[in-house]
Amino acid sequence: MMESWSFLDTVESNFRPLVVIELAKGTKEETIEWFTNRIVDKKANGGAQLLIKPLVTENGVENIYLVGASHLRLLLGAEAVGLVKECSDNSMRTFTYSSRKTFKHFADDNHNFLTMAECQYIIKHELENLRAKNEKMIPGYPQAKLYPGKSIVRRLLTSGILVQIFPLHDREELKKLSHSWYGRVKVGYQPLDDIRCYFGETIALYFGFLEYFTFALIPMAVIGIPYYMFAWEDYDKYVMFATFNLLWSTVILEVWKRICAILTYRWGTLLMKRQFEEPRPGFHGVLGINPVTGREEPVYSSIKRQLRIYLVSLPFVCLCLYFSLYVMMIYFDLEQWALDYHKENESNFSSLMLFVPSIIYAVVIEIMNRIYRYAAEFLTSWENHRLESSYQNHLILKVLVFNFLNCFASLFYIAFVLFDMKLLRQSLATLLITSQILNQFAESLLPYWLQKRYNRKMKKRMCSKKTDADLSLAEQVNMEKEMGTYLGTFDDYLELFLQFGYVSLFSCVYPLAAVFAVLNNITEIYSDALKMCRVYKRPFAEPTANIGVWQLAFETMSVISVVTNCILIGMSPEVDALFPDSKMDLVLTVAFVEHLLLAIKFIMAFVIPDKPRDIQVKLAKLEFESLEALKQQ
Repeated sequence: MMESWSFLDTVESNFRPLVVIELAKGTKEETIEWFTNRIVDKKANGGAQLLIKPLVTENGVENIYLVGASHLRLLLGAEAVGLVKECSDNSMRTFTYSSRKTFKHFADDNHNFLTMAECQYIIKHELENLRAKNEKMIPGYPQAKLYPGKSIVRRLLTSGILVQIFPLHDREELKKLSHSWYGRVKVGYQPLDDIRCYFGETIALYFGFLEYFTFALIPMAVIGIPYYMFAWEDYDKYVMFATFNLLWSTVILEVWKRICAILTYRWGTLLMKRQFEEPRPGFHGVLGINPVTGREEPVYSSIKRQLRIYLVSLPFVCLCLYFSLYVMMIYFDLEQWALDYHKENESNFSSLMLFVPSIIYAVVIEIMNRIYRYAAEFLTSWENHRLESSYQNHLILKVLVFNFLNCFASLFYIAFVLFDMKLLRQSLATLLITSQILNQFAESLLPYWLQKRYNRKMKKRMCSKKTDADLSLAEQVNMEKEMGTYLGTFDDYLELFLQFGYVSLFSCVYPLAAVFAVLNNITEIYSDALKMCRVYKRPFAEPTANIGVWQLAFETMSVISVVTNCILIGMSPEVDALFPDSKMDLVLTVAFVEHLLLAIKFIMAFVIPDKPRDIQVKLAKLEFESLEALKQQ
């Protein structure tokens, strides 16, 4: 492979722009020359060995550059990042340039062997791994310090010299995908394979999970409607509903693991090796040698990182949790005021006022969640985690702990301190519906309206009524660079996680929660598809084998739901009447049922395999062939 790198040609007549780099206006010429030279320089010299051209518009050359790569460069890059492709014998194998002829649909003149998303991912990987060698600063900017091993792209971004890097849309492919995905209302599955080819595995897996979760909620919604209508105060009947809910939550999460394995095996990411994950672009430290790979990379003391986590981040999170509980107590003061006002007046207006505190609290919860999210991102970045996976895990843990307490603490307080089931039902319904409306507005409707307004202004400025497909390259780049940036699937999974909590934690109190969740998710599929295709810049593809730590988060929520539902049923007057003489018998019975249900959950999780049998056989076969190949060497 080293020989291939050294003979790689960096000039290609058919330049295909894949990625856009926007520099700040007024960037110094020496900085531009140095940066572009590092991009086109050979790998042996610490460059990325890519192709780059300035974007020429009617006003001349702006500080916008288009990045591409030769076909050979992309194939070698596919091997470097460990892409997995389908072979001629229908097996999935890690792509290597030397064995390229054995892969299905490969031909030297077939430039579509790699999808556009895969090509853009390779270019992103190479740009992010541009690291300073002997430079002490960015040329032309003495204040922008560099040291050996520092990410050049990261330093340019933090210094304000580099505005953004984003992949270009393929207008024709986007039009086809939009039509099959959300262009018409239909009952059917989403084109997940097409979404994966265009946006990558991470986004396709999110939409696959959203679709699966929506279908999985339908049985709960169908059963919940008659329970809500005919058994409002009959807690005896809720026992069966809650038991079904708890077993359902286990089954759907285990079945999802199997579906996830099927999808990611077909896409090749189930086999991608991630154990030698490279340092994330934001990681900084003194240049050293990785003892495992032998490569030069930044090194940072784990003791310093732990001190930052336990002496700064942890106290800050605890302070935020305390503030959340303080706001919750203010909400209960407002609830008491509204109740007293209704008792004094007993009018239609006073009846409506009963819902006002819950609505205000729901809005405050959303605002606090979003503000805390920014603080959590800053703290996690400051902790300086080496791996992207470690960074994401610490960020998700911080946000989940706060969001769980912020969203559900009031419900636990009402249920287990105030013992007010009517207020619990009212608060749960208000929080669920209000949060869904706010999320739909903030995440989809508002960005879509702002983007459509900007597009109208741009087209008027261009004095053109062209369709998106007719736009010139310069016009397309100028329109896309002003679009919003998609920040990843974090917020989308978080919304589903909180929704799962509303549905499962207090299912025996409000069976209609699943109905509202299904209705919300149906619109969510279309609104999320719309914002991906029309509102945001195209995100870089990110290979993934599963939904990561979110799987554990959902499983933890399902375990907590067993405890809460058992306690709620044990607190009901009907169940309490069965143990008139000894409350200890009631407590022991509830504890026994809770442990029994947990045991059933864990047995089911153990019995249902995470991967279907055929995929287990294929993976074992690949492992056997790898061992045989090592023996022959």
